[in-house]
This record gives sequence, C-alpha cells and structure tokens, in this order.
Amino acid sequence: MKRTFLGLILVLVTCGLWAEDGHSLWLRKKETGTVNVVCSDKSPTLAIAVQELKQGWQGIDGASITLKIKKDKAIRNDGFKLSSTEIQANTRIGILYGVYELLRRQQTEEAIEEKVYNPSYQIRALNHWDNLDGTIERGYAGYSLFWGKDKNLSVPTDAEKQLWKEYARTNASIGINGAVLNNVNASADMLTGGILQRVKAIADILRPYGIKVYISIKFSSPVAVGGLKNSDPLNPEVAKWWKEKVIEIYKTIPDFGGFLVKANSEGQPGPQDYGRTHVDGANMLADVLKPFGGIVMWRAFVYASNDKDRAKQAYNEFMPFDGKFRDNVIIQVKNGPIDFQPREPFSPLFGAMKKTSVMPEVQITQEYLGHSIHLVYLSTMWEELLNSDTYQQGKGSTVARCTDGSIYPQKYTAIAGVSNIGLDRNWCGLDFAQSNWYAFGRLAWDNQLTSEQIADEWLKLTFGNVASPQSADWKQNFLVPVKQLMLESREAAVNYMMPLGFHHIFSADEHYGPGPWWAPKGIRADWTPPYYHQASANGVGFDRARTGSDAVEQYHEPLASKFNDPKTCPENLLLWFHHLPWDYQMKSGRTLWDEICYQYATGLEQVGEFQKTWDKVEKYVDVDRFIRVQGKLRHQRRDAQIWNDACLLYFQKFSKRPIPYQLDRPQNDLDQLIENDRRRLHPGK
Repeated sequence: MKRTFLGLILVLVTCGLWAEDGHSLWLRKKETGTVNVVCSDKSPTLAIAVQELKQGWQGIDGASITLKIKKDKAIRNDGFKLSSTEIQANTRIGILYGVYELLRRQQTEEAIEEKVYNPSYQIRALNHWDNLDGTIERGYAGYSLFWGKDKNLSVPTDAEKQLWKEYARTNASIGINGAVLNNVNASADMLTGGILQRVKAIADILRPYGIKVYISIKFSSPVAVGGLKNSDPLNPEVAKWWKEKVIEIYKTIPDFGGFLVKANSEGQPGPQDYGRTHVDGANMLADVLKPFGGIVMWRAFVYASNDKDRAKQAYNEFMPFDGKFRDNVIIQVKNGPIDFQPREPFSPLFGAMKKTSVMPEVQITQEYLGHSIHLVYLSTMWEELLNSDTYQQGKGSTVARCTDGSIYPQKYTAIAGVSNIGLDRNWCGLDFAQSNWYAFGRLAWDNQLTSEQIADEWLKLTFGNVASPQSADWKQNFLVPVKQLMLESREAAVNYMMPLGFHHIFSADEHYGPGPWWAPKGIRADWTPPYYHQASANGVGFDRARTGSDAVEQYHEPLASKFNDPKTCPENLLLWFHHLPWDYQMKSGRTLWDEICYQYATGLEQVGEFQKTWDKVEKYVDVDRFIRVQGKLRHQRRDAQIWNDACLLYFQKFSKRPIPYQLDRPQNDLDQLIENDRRRLHPGK
C-alpha cells in the first residue's frame, strides 16, 4: 500500500496522526492531569518518582498519592505495595518501581489492585555485547551507547549523559536493575584507569534509577595489563593483583555489581589454560569481590572441538562442580544447550545443579531470528523456557521455579538478556524489536506473566492513542489482530527457518540466511550445518537418543524417556533428538519429508498474512512507523521465501522425493542461492 504526498498531508491534518521516530519507546508523552504527591523522604530516586507521577498522571484530576518507605516483611527486595492512593516499599527504588507500575496500569486501563508486587529475580540484567571501539557484536541497531574509538572516554558529553539517562529511565520502568557494559569477548583494557572512569560516569547516571553496572573481564588481564607472567587463579600473585584491582574499582564505583566472565570458550582464556577448573577461576574472583558485595556471573557457554555432541558439553563440564562454587558465584546458562537457536529444548543444567546458583541467559537481540529485520516477538520463546518442567524435584519443577529461589535456596537469583540496544534513533533497529526489550524486563520482574499479557501492555503503551483512552474501535481493529500477529511471529520464524527440531543450519558468520550446505574444508565440524542436520539418503536429524549421543540422559525422568522415543518426543524437537528416515510417519499422517515441506510452506504463508494484517491497520498507526514496519515485513517475506527454497531444494537432494503438489513451487534456483552465499562470504573471489 503506497501513500501519496497529498494523502499524507490529508491524513495528518484531518486525522491528527503524528510522526514518531520510536525514540520514546513505551514511555511516550501523553496528556496528563494534576496530582498531589506526598513524600516525606528525599533522595535523587524519590525526586524522579515524584517527577514521573506528575508528568505521567492519568488518574482522577487533583487526587493525592502518598509515597511511603516503611519496612514490611511481605515486601521482598525492591518490591512494593500498591494501592490507588499509596505506594509503599522497603527501598527508594521500590517506590520508583511502584510509580511506574501505577502509571502503566492507568495508561493501559488495568485495575489498580491493592497488593504486593515482588520481583521474581533479585538481579535483572542486560548484557551488552559492546566493544570499546563502539561496535557491537551481534548488534543490529547501530553503534554503542557507551563506547567509541573517537570518544573522550573519561569526559562524556552532555548528549551522552542525556542518552544514558533515557536508557536508565527506560530500564527502570520495566524493573531492569543491572547493566553489563561491554562484550563477553572482553578487552583487557576494560580494567584500565581511563575506561574505569567512564564506567564511573555511566554508573553515576544509572544509579538514581536503581541500576548497578557490571563489566565483562578478560581472564588473562593480569598478564595483559598487569604485567604478570601468568593468570593462574591459584597463583597468589594473580589473586593479589585481582584483589588490588577490585579495591580500585570499588573506590571509584562503591556500588559496582561485579564481573561477567566468559572463560575457556571460543578461544577466550580461562583457568583451564593452567590446568585449573571453572571452580578455581570463579572462586578466586568471588573471594576478592565478596567483601564489597560483588558477584561473579560465570558463563556455562563452553564447548570443545573434540566432543561428539556439542549439546552435552556444558552439562558435562559443570555438573561435577555442583556445590563447589562460592555463594556469590552464579552460573549463567543459555536457554538451550547449543546457542540461542530459534527453538531448543531447555538446557539440562536448569534444575540439575541443586547446590549452585544458576541464572538463565536469553538473547534479546535477534542473532538467529532475523536480526533487526524480521518481526519476531521473543516473549513466547522465553515463556516456553520458563514454564518447561525439569521434573528435578517432581512435577512442577519448572525452569522458573528452579532459578528464582522457589525450589533451591540461593543467596542470589538472577536472569540476563543479551541486549538489542544501539544508537539507532529507535534504539533497536526495528520498532517491534522494542517489544523484546520490554518483555524481558517484565518477565524478569514476574516470570509468571503470559506473553499475551505483555504484548497487550506493550501495544497499548507504544501504539495507543496518546490523547485519549483506547477506543473500542482501536482495540478491535488494531490491538486484537496485531497482538495475534506478535504471538504467532516466533512460531512462524521457526516454521520458515528450522521446523521440527532443525537447528544451526545458518549460513556462516552472520547467522542470518540459510546455509545447510556450508561445510568448507579445514573448519571444525561443529561450526558447520551438516554436523547438526546429518542429512543423508537414509534420513535427517541428530541422534541424541540412547542409541546415539545419549544427550537425553542429561534430562530427568520422565523427560529422558519421552525425548528418547520418537513417538513421544514433541514433534517440534523431533530432529533435535532423532535421526529419522525420510518416510517416517508423522502424527499428521504425512511422511517426514512431506511434513518438512508443509512446515516451511506454513511459515511462508504466515509471514504473508502478517503483511496483510499490518496493511489493514494503517489508519491506526503514525506515518513513520507504519512505513518502517511495512518495509521490514516485505523484507522478511522475501527472506522467508529464500529459506523455504534453499532448505527444501537442498534436502530434496537427499530425500529424492517430490515436494507435495499441493504446495507452491520454489522460486529460486539452489545453485544460484549457493553461489550468492559464496560471494557474500568471499567477495571478489
């Protein structure tokens, strides 16, 4: 649908639609009434709370509301008690969270219940994969908010401070209270004086909004910047160096949160370089941080090149150390056993580590789900993870309950999301990608929320009419269909990318388009798609049953037996756990090959329907965002066609079966798709 210039003017003048660049996210300015705020305490945080109430009030004009700091055993951590006339909390930041909850409920027209709201996790952090030169690894929304090679790192500009303030306010509005400021593939320079001064400047801006800063460290820093001969965690000189460095950090930033560590993974240095263990490395750092209240988030994303099944490796490396880590060490575990794939079973480490704090790590930036181009609402993926039953302590031992302190006593509970934020004006590159930032914060605060609830909130806050309550027409003709689009979007992406348990069949490097054929000589096998799909004339899929790699045994019964049998294994994970013949009979009555074809066709059709849905809601959306999203959906539809054609034509070489005649034919030639991929990877050759 194309707008004419005259039509644009007519729409803007007669309908009052506005142009928006997306920078305000879900905190758009709105018409407000007056409110009398009673607050006897004073602090920068409470001043923000009062200001937010006055500039966002949507309740009865002239009403009064009291902000009260009063200890209450029912209120945990930075939770709060809310009513229509009072917000009570144990902490100042709890008051601010209560203010945002009240304002959100007013704007979304939800009832303001008199109850206590406590966070599911104590630490709710964004992991930024930002590099000191300003680039962002797997970032799709421009350069870093925090770093840049052309910046005066020790003296931030007023513009930078303003942006950090907006970032802090946005995070506080959804309960995020931690920010890891740099890439897990860390530079040792993060621990040098000039860089730490910038960390201090960022921390000073974020502090009133209740956000602690953390940094990723390079394990070899004692050698790289300390001049020591090694970084052996059992070397007293190394421990002494870290102790002195931590003292320096806390003198600069008294409320510093701690370290995130990627060690002995993908070439990063770690304790195993010296014949030591993850426990040795993590505990050494934990000991020097503990006097200051700091924590170590130690990533479990580890894999070697000599294991027959990469999916088993994190469990194999960390389970022997359960109960041996200090209580201020938290093992950070990706949602699935491989690497943020469109669909994975939950990591078997969840619930299995009973004596160690474990925190889920999810990815907000869409590394494997279409970057900042494809509209994919990730809350459904995270809800699926959190509600997965591990059975570790009987039925109901969900991932959420195994990690939030409900089942296992943990000194710290935490959850992390890999950020999708950059310097693009709309923060995330794609307007709908903002919903994933929002959804992470909401689920981190309350891991029992549903994706539908969160989508409903986000759409009302982000696209609702700022001048008046949502009309019945807007709800029926915009909210309902667009919410349904969001709720279907992740499943659609799985369908047109990797249905039925396919995983990691991307083209190299960018993790964007299909590349099931990619397997150059000299590359380790587990970096290539054929390692994961195992396609041959006999069938397709990775055999992780007891007859294969036996990865199913890392799951507690009854899951181990359920996953082990193709007849009881969920079909959306079938090829994850099983290598099956092309004529294997599916529950639909189709053969496996035909079912694969139908799944890809379904995903393609779903994206086409998304385009239609969006075009129908044109009159309810401001001009800028309508056109931006419309263009992204066109791109997504083209990409879905390429995924469909590339995968079906490639796997057809092995199945030797026709694509079902009821389905549309591929529009691209496989040889040309492979050649285009080769040219992308090797330009000029």
